[in-house]
Amino acid sequence: MRALVTGGAGFIGSALVRQLMAETDWQVMTVDKLTYAGRMENLDGVLGQPRHGFEREDIADRAAMERLFTQFKPDVVFHLAAESHVDRSIDSAGEFITTNIVGTFVLLEVALTHWRSLEGAARDGFRFVHVSTDEVYGSLAPDDMFRETSPYQPNSPYAASKASADLLVRAWVKTHGLPAVITNCSNNYGPRQYPEKLIPLTILNMAEGKPIPIYGDGGQIRDWLHVEDHARALRLIAARGRIGETYCIGGEAESTNMDLVLTLCSAFDALRPDVAWAPHKSLITHVKDRPGHDRRYATDITKLKTELGWAPTWTLADGLASTIGWYLNNRSWCDAIAEGNAARTRRGLA
Repeated sequence: MRALVTGGAGFIGSALVRQLMAETDWQVMTVDKLTYAGRMENLDGVLGQPRHGFEREDIADRAAMERLFTQFKPDVVFHLAAESHVDRSIDSAGEFITTNIVGTFVLLEVALTHWRSLEGAARDGFRFVHVSTDEVYGSLAPDDMFRETSPYQPNSPYAASKASADLLVRAWVKTHGLPAVITNCSNNYGPRQYPEKLIPLTILNMAEGKPIPIYGDGGQIRDWLHVEDHARALRLIAARGRIGETYCIGGEAESTNMDLVLTLCSAFDALRPDVAWAPHKSLITHVKDRPGHDRRYATDITKLKTELGWAPTWTLADGLASTIGWYLNNRSWCDAIAEGNAARTRRGLA
């Protein structure tokens, strides 16, 4: 099997690439533009292996995508390339429109041409897996959950760009018959996540005794999904998911941002009780909330459980402990972040 993974040098994409490469029957082509969050360090241990190839290309470049599809001839496309940080989308929506919407359109066009060129089992088995977010659904009431049938109500430029991409994929399935599947995941966490996101930002700031920013009152609720569980779900959906369907992927681990940070602080108190800034919750600093900040996300994964037999394997407690250990033991990865401290600079104040 031949898998083309867009955004494969990013956080989620590289986790998927490593899982695919762990199985000997996969050949993998990683495609990544290598913007600030796509990093070659994320592919350590994979680069140079005979079954893996890497191309630094922009998915919005049609000629480049046509060349890659012609040369590599994928059986499966995992489309993860995206601009993904909500705060950045507030400051600079244009990049999100170009990558997330125009880039997805280009991939759909090229994938459709490729699929139409296939015959027999190759044509029947081809899949295009479009990886999206639960943020396309907007904000939830306290007693509700996101489901595959939930209406789209995106509230940030990022969410709107991903919703647009989802609808393009749906249209290519319905109009052209492209064998595609859409996934909408909850908040991911785990190793190699760029430190503009809440969990790695908190871990690194605690390690250095720097303030931990909490947006608003910290009462925003998210469902946390370990990146390895997410990658495992994507592989299963590619193999057995129904064409034209949407699958919600979640970790069944809801927490407010404040409770999550307090959990991390307690873990650091146990690990490093003697640092000058202990207890670590003393580093918490409330800052101005994000404009249009969704109050709650929660994901119903009943469909994924009943149809494909998938369930998360990581508890939030175990996942956070493992993630803390990874960042503390891989400071060279953190130091290699090109933007340095700018990786932890507040954005999106509009």
